[in-house]
Amino acid sequence: MANKLLSAIEDDVFLSEGSVPIVIEGLEHSYEKKDFLPDESMHNSHELLYLSEGKVDLVIGNETVSLTDGAVVIIRPLVRHKLVIRSSKADMLNLYFGFVHELSELEQTRESLKNNKDTQKLSNSAGPSVSIPGSLAKISLENFLKFADLGITEDNDITRQPFFVIKGSGKKEIGQLAERIVTEDSKNLYAKDLMVHTLSVELMIVLSRSLRSEWEENLRVKNGKAKELVAIAKQYMDENFDQGITVSEAASYVFLSQGYFTRAFRDETGISPMNYLMKKRIEKACKLLQNNEIKVSAISLQSGFSSPQRFNVAFRKQMGMTPMEYRKKYL
Repeated sequence: MANKLLSAIEDDVFLSEGSVPIVIEGLEHSYEKKDFLPDESMHNSHELLYLSEGKVDLVIGNETVSLTDGAVVIIRPLVRHKLVIRSSKADMLNLYFGFVHELSELEQTRESLKNNKDTQKLSNSAGPSVSIPGSLAKISLENFLKFADLGITEDNDITRQPFFVIKGSGKKEIGQLAERIVTEDSKNLYAKDLMVHTLSVELMIVLSRSLRSEWEENLRVKNGKAKELVAIAKQYMDENFDQGITVSEAASYVFLSQGYFTRAFRDETGISPMNYLMKKRIEKACKLLQNNEIKVSAISLQSGFSSPQRFNVAFRKQMGMTPMEYRKKYL
């Protein structure tokens, strides 16, 4: 029963996102300042580092980031990095994860990991204890999370860097989920695989929300960026308002949450996106009503309304009369 449910969840995630997340291994480490750590580590997977206690420097290339209690960092595949312990003791959790394009790859990857589970990499205590398939390095986190496809990622610091630090309240929830995954994976309980996979999908969702929040925060400090995105969304709305699009769809088109998009749109245009869509639809309906040969029910659909009833209510509210009264008055 559990295996069938796991398969159903994986099928659903694959159909909606085009790839499936897989957690390779989760390890808990407790280091002291005197402990030996390798000069560099590099993995064929994404690495989530959650520092529960202590102070650590993460060194990637010429950049050094100081991490303290509660810090969460995502390191991309094939990125060389090293850790330097700055406190007397540092407790951390390292979660290694990746994505597969096909469900058949998921089973192959799981089987491969199962077969080499006992192969310890004692020469690199900072890395996973199993050999990670190289194919897991090919799919980016953005690919799974469906980041913006309008060139926004070219200007987005989050997607250009070899790693990124999670900020805000989301990092606490991410750390807690990572700990739950590691704990669950270490026990041989009923439906363990199902629970680990479910938590992994939840982790990706929370991570996506945190990155979206950080993206929006970046917009607040980058002059002109919000204005540019509103202009792109406005053009999208102008071209598709009669197709029944929603404010949520317009916001997603420029990779913004609905709440932030609504505020930014109102600041730039002086009108809410919902009222703007309604205005465009009513304007088109008025033009169509001038043709006596088109039925009112057909006009409602051609203007982007989901039903004649909604059309009548919206039209009366904005124009002060019903569509039929408008047509008679115009004719």
